[in-house]
Amino acid sequence: MTVIKATNITWHEGHVGREERQNLLRQKGATIWFTGLSGSGKSTIAFTLEHALAQRGHLAYVLDGDNIRHGLNKNLGFSAADREENIRRIGEVAKLFADCGVVTMTSFISPYRKDRDGVRALHSAVQLPFIEVHLSTPIETCEQRDPKGLYKKARAGQLKGFTGIDDPYEPPQNPELTIDATSTSPQEATVTLIDYLMKQGIIAGV
Repeated sequence: MTVIKATNITWHEGHVGREERQNLLRQKGATIWFTGLSGSGKSTIAFTLEHALAQRGHLAYVLDGDNIRHGLNKNLGFSAADREENIRRIGEVAKLFADCGVVTMTSFISPYRKDRDGVRALHSAVQLPFIEVHLSTPIETCEQRDPKGLYKKARAGQLKGFTGIDDPYEPPQNPELTIDATSTSPQEATVTLIDYLMKQGIIAGV
């Protein structure tokens, strides 16, 4: 559990509420949490969805795992404790984006179920939609793709603590959506996701 070290702080409520921001954007804020093994298609689908939503006139933004580690989380490694803190931070950022009215996509391996469930609880506490999307692409497919050459290094013993090889991945038990990118293209996945967002009333149909 994260220890609160800051003292003498007070939460300030602004004069613009969530509903007013959503009315300005003509959409509801939400977090779409893509989780899955490295190479499972998380970032590709997230950025494809972002582009499709923007073309439809919706404000969307991707918080990508590698990109975040270039800035906000550049002081974190890949130990279990650092992975937990990585997800905690991005969960808080995603919540802020969603509260602002943005359709927010996160692309993180996020291997531990309790960390993802913690982010879900964070959103539920303030009544913000949290949509967990499990990229269930088999490790065999991920290894064949190996876009960053990480599986090859892990198999050779050059990369320790790599998820799916010598570090566990705990799949979601009840995700809102499950996608296997072996047989589903990013475009097909995007159609499925947009349809889901419309059915949930997060975005309106064209």
